[in-house]
Amino acid sequence: MRFQVPQFIEVEDKIFGQLTLKQFIYLAGGGGLSFLVYIFLNNLFLAALPIIVIMGISGLLAFYKINNKPLINVIESAYKYYFGNKLYIWKKENKPQPTMEQDVVNNNKNYASVMVPKMSGSKLKDLTWSLDVQDSKYAREKSENVRNIK
Repeated sequence: MRFQVPQFIEVEDKIFGQLTLKQFIYLAGGGGLSFLVYIFLNNLFLAALPIIVIMGISGLLAFYKINNKPLINVIESAYKYYFGNKLYIWKKENKPQPTMEQDVVNNNKNYASVMVPKMSGSKLKDLTWSLDVQDSKYAREKSENVRNIK
């Protein structure tokens, strides 16, 4: 049985002539906002600069891409970066250089804090014995399952 697999799923459909739905909405929204600015200011010379800025932004949103990503995605990522929480994992602090005596004392403190407690001989033997028993138990069950299958 053959199935048709959709191709070019990243390409948006052209709905309004050569414009996609998003492009049409950006341009229509920019045009509508420009019209409202013109009506509010009631003077073409005063409204020319805001209209040019609004239509420029709407044109950029509709057509401009950065690294094959629409401009709105870049603006959203920038907003999240600048206003989102940031986690600083490492920050270098300038500390005064210790003298030779302080260096020896600090090294001894650091070494003591890193030391790992040793297991007693009996605990270590118990642990290895329990691992051996578990391994042999699972090995026995596995071999029995293989024999049952045959």
